[in-house]
Amino acid sequence: MLFFAITGITLNHASEIPATPKVSTKNAELPEKLRNQLAEFEKAEGSAPVPVALATWVETTMDLDIARAQAEWNDPELYVSLPRPGGDAWLTADLETGAVKYERTDRGWIAYLNDLHKGRNSGRAWQWFLDVFAVACVVFTITGLFLLQLHAGNRPTTWPMVGLGVVVPVLLALLFIH
Repeated sequence: MLFFAITGITLNHASEIPATPKVSTKNAELPEKLRNQLAEFEKAEGSAPVPVALATWVETTMDLDIARAQAEWNDPELYVSLPRPGGDAWLTADLETGAVKYERTDRGWIAYLNDLHKGRNSGRAWQWFLDVFAVACVVFTITGLFLLQLHAGNRPTTWPMVGLGVVVPVLLALLFIH
């Protein structure tokens, strides 16, 4: 809960937090044999999984794992989008010239944590964690209300405070959000 509270603050003040993205690139050239293989590859409309031969070559040559990524074909170029929390990355391969370019942008650790807060480009396991955590928070809140009901008799300010916890955000939203 502390993580989500802190990243909630950083998300609310994102424009006030300075960030200098760092861009790194790698360049390589496809071997003629691989270029010919890719030229003959059955190109699907839209996107399709990265061909195994290309994924293996990229991992060996550029130390990048693109095996689970989707490739977009736009003759003569192949484009692979590699979004990630806190940044972005992409790889292009020109099948005519053999030029391969990889670019990675890192927006810093605050952007990384903010993206995790939102579940952006974080993968299925993290999204499941967020869902389980959200359900746990709902259960925690509901059981907390039952505990308040149980002990409210001895604490006369209980329900006025709970009421304020509902009324204040509603009033703020109605009055100040346009």
